[in-house]
Amino acid sequence: MDNNSNKIIMLGTGSAGVTRCYNTCFFLKTANTLLLVDAGGGNGIISQIEKAGARLTDIHHLFITHAHTDHILGAVWVVRMIMQRVLNGEYEGCLNVYGNDKVISTLRQICLMTLHKNFNALFGSRIMLCEKTSGDEFCVDDIRIECFDILSDKEKQYGFRATMPGGTTLVCMGDEPCNRANYPIARGADWLMCEAFCLYKDRDVFKPYEKFHSTAMDAGKVASELGVKNLLLYHTEDKTLATRKAEYTREAAINFKGNIFVPDDLETIDI
Repeated sequence: MDNNSNKIIMLGTGSAGVTRCYNTCFFLKTANTLLLVDAGGGNGIISQIEKAGARLTDIHHLFITHAHTDHILGAVWVVRMIMQRVLNGEYEGCLNVYGNDKVISTLRQICLMTLHKNFNALFGSRIMLCEKTSGDEFCVDDIRIECFDILSDKEKQYGFRATMPGGTTLVCMGDEPCNRANYPIARGADWLMCEAFCLYKDRDVFKPYEKFHSTAMDAGKVASELGVKNLLLYHTEDKTLATRKAEYTREAAINFKGNIFVPDDLETIDI
């Protein structure tokens, strides 16, 4: 991890039911910090981390947006594998896990029910569960985070606004459309990370609105209203991967005239 520029490393880009790519999760990387955001739905996260050129021993910070299976179950594997390295004397320092009360309680209970007592004894000493409330501001080494409730009707979920070294701002909206009540925290960001479940033209096939999701066209409209510079689309269906980058970009550009990124799994973007 020797590149000094700020980066987004997309470990996965798919929504909950995908099989052709991994569930949405990513690293925010600086010269000094590696922040894992979500972890997908299973132990495939360990492979994705390795393919991205990172090591579990590099990870000391994990932000989990919400407790849906495609975001938190992979976190159980990250925690479990880091616990193993702690017990083997192969991991220095602590793993700090950030999330709302539902996230923290869910992660703890799954671990207590499924992991060996020697692993679970590390909670509170080497595995630190850091419960956050909406509006909390805290530093993850050289990244400043302000988390906020996305006001979901489905599941308590936090997004965040990150200020990177050098002042670049990035807003992660979680996996639902941006609620207008959160426009002030997202307005004018350098980067907006926004879910786009499918193309608007395919809405009758994938039914995004029934699932509380948006389309690429919707995301472009929101990005335009918020005056952001760069829009990154993720959490998509996986039936159109061969054309996803071009078609999602084209549809979002109908409303948004800034830079649009539709990454593939394991793609790295300089920010």
